[in-house]
Amino acid sequence: MQLSLSTPFAFATLRYSQVAIVMVPVLFCCFSLLLLFLQWHHPKDKRLPPGSMGWPYIGETLKLYTENPNSFFSNRQKRFGDIFKTHILGCPCVMISSPEAARIVLVTRAHLFKPTYPTSKEKMIGPEALFFHQGPYHSRLKKLVQASFLPSAIRGSVSEIEQIVLRLLPTWKSNTINTLQEMKRYAFDVAMISAFGAKQDMEMDGIKHLYRCLEKGYNSMPLDLPGTPFHKAMKREQEVIRSKIVEANRGLTWEDTRRMPLTSRVIQETLRTASILSFTFREAVQDVEFEGYFIPKGWKVLPLFRSIHHCADFFPQPEKFDPSRFEVPPRPNTYMPFGNGVHSCPGSELAKLEMLILLHHLTTTYRWQTVGDEGGIQYGPFPVPKLGLPIRVNRRNKAAIS
Repeated sequence: MQLSLSTPFAFATLRYSQVAIVMVPVLFCCFSLLLLFLQWHHPKDKRLPPGSMGWPYIGETLKLYTENPNSFFSNRQKRFGDIFKTHILGCPCVMISSPEAARIVLVTRAHLFKPTYPTSKEKMIGPEALFFHQGPYHSRLKKLVQASFLPSAIRGSVSEIEQIVLRLLPTWKSNTINTLQEMKRYAFDVAMISAFGAKQDMEMDGIKHLYRCLEKGYNSMPLDLPGTPFHKAMKREQEVIRSKIVEANRGLTWEDTRRMPLTSRVIQETLRTASILSFTFREAVQDVEFEGYFIPKGWKVLPLFRSIHHCADFFPQPEKFDPSRFEVPPRPNTYMPFGNGVHSCPGSELAKLEMLILLHHLTTTYRWQTVGDEGGIQYGPFPVPKLGLPIRVNRRNKAAIS
């Protein structure tokens, strides 16, 4: 029997559909309110840090990922103070922007704040990653890993890293290159040597492919080459080292890299200005009383390295690129480009070494200029140079090199 709209069954079905259409947004609103209650409910006698939590679940994620992070953090810091709450990547968060508070979270009371990431990144990295562990097990693993990156261990890598540079730079000559992609390529090749040794085989291409797939979901701030300040800061230093190398007919040595104080200060200032690591994630393992505020168990706590690096109280005229500011060691806990505490980056010394080697050959053998008029930074979601900072590289005149 064929039913028509005039039958009681069809009428009831139509009424049910109308009710369902109305109920869907109602249920969504109820679900959103439930999320709000679960995320922001706290005992009435406890005081959460001030701040805005934004929209349900989305929070302020879109604002963070579409604005200049310096503006995002500084605007809230001016409005709410050095400790404020927000909601990003599906997580209620407390952001802190004072050196003293950062030290408490990362060092002195680190046992109350376990290393964490938003769920999406935790799945990507995997729960067995060194970063997520604490206590004696983490200490043993960290010592094993860090042993491969101590100065005594990486000093033997100078020649291998230099060979990577000498193979890489000639491919740039008289070409327009994407600086961002070339720096990623260089950093990856150095990482492969540190992990697998100098032996190259077919598996390397497969690892590179897997890394590129991972990177699409896990962006990071790249090393930015300052350009003109390099030329001013490197003049007497790198040329002197090069002349000694040419005279002795040898390659760079570990001792050469220890005689680059100006270059090291340029790198320090670049890392401060660019702040590759804008913040790091921790999670309160229990309800915590912190600086007069209440942080509920499970909330993320984010030390804001970028805000600290751009604070005029610690770095006068913070927007000015001034390597000379590092002629005097910075105040403790104000300069943390590689993090701080037991979970700081174990490969920081290797990263500095590869920068020194690249900059030596780049500044003494080549010259470069940006291509196109459009410069600046784009956010998608992390800050990167627009169009990857295209530059055109040319070899220096031989007379100028000699």
